[in-house]
Amino acid sequence: MKKPVFTGACVAIVTPFKPDGSVDFDTLGNLIELQIARGTDAITICGTTGEKSTLADGEHKECIEYCVKKVAGRVPVIAGTGGNDTRYSLSLCQHAESVGADALLCVTPYYNKASQAGLIKHFEYLADNVNIPLILYNVPSRTGMTITPATYAHLAKHPNINGTKEASGDFSLVAKIRAACGDELNVWSGNDDQIVPMMALGAKGVISVLSNVVPEVVANMTHAALAGDFAAAASIQLEYLRLANDLFLEVNPIPVKTALGMMGLCRPDLRLPLCEMGEATSKTLAETLAAYGLIK
Repeated sequence: MKKPVFTGACVAIVTPFKPDGSVDFDTLGNLIELQIARGTDAITICGTTGEKSTLADGEHKECIEYCVKKVAGRVPVIAGTGGNDTRYSLSLCQHAESVGADALLCVTPYYNKASQAGLIKHFEYLADNVNIPLILYNVPSRTGMTITPATYAHLAKHPNINGTKEASGDFSLVAKIRAACGDELNVWSGNDDQIVPMMALGAKGVISVLSNVVPEVVANMTHAALAGDFAAAASIQLEYLRLANDLFLEVNPIPVKTALGMMGLCRPDLRLPLCEMGEATSKTLAETLAAYGLIK
């Protein structure tokens, strides 16, 4: 049995920018403190929601190091270090380990993709060359490929591959992963609208976009499920389903950054090719935030 890197709610935290486009570390620090104060169990830095793909190499490394220092061991820090160049991904993994990250989040290679044999070689190469746990990230909508149950079963045998963030939206796949891997591979939901049903299948929690906006809600939901109170967890899931869905009115992280801007927590600025939310979707999002009492 592999001890999970975390159980409960992990925020996939945004990366705030200053008006000049540089990373706003002061605001990032404030967001980290807010998350910890409101019950978040772990923090993922430089994931999809953190706009990893448009961070320069130095910025990426600096964000990870800053997060580790700011968190100072209070909760696990998971560094987004995946990519479609195995050697470069390893360099990010090793840097994250060297500055004290607790675990690594590595997405399946995108664009060039890979065969299942290539996926096994890719992830085993990374896991063989670091000394902290690796979390796989399966998100076919962004990468154009998926990890099969047979590949999961093979990778689960590696002592350093701790689990997977499953964002396929495919409950049948999740059931097959759990059946094939058992306690040798931890599973976390990668979709905020599926947290409770995923946990009913044995997921240990969620790596969440929604947590950026309502961290205490996601923490309460996952903790109820972990305690076996699925009725309470489901009630929270359904109550906040509208908000979870509206944070994906446009491609992530456009809506969540827009929401945080409306809430006065950080600037809504993004890096191209991501751009500001459309007028109609922004209006819908504002109405939803107001309905939940998050803005006036």
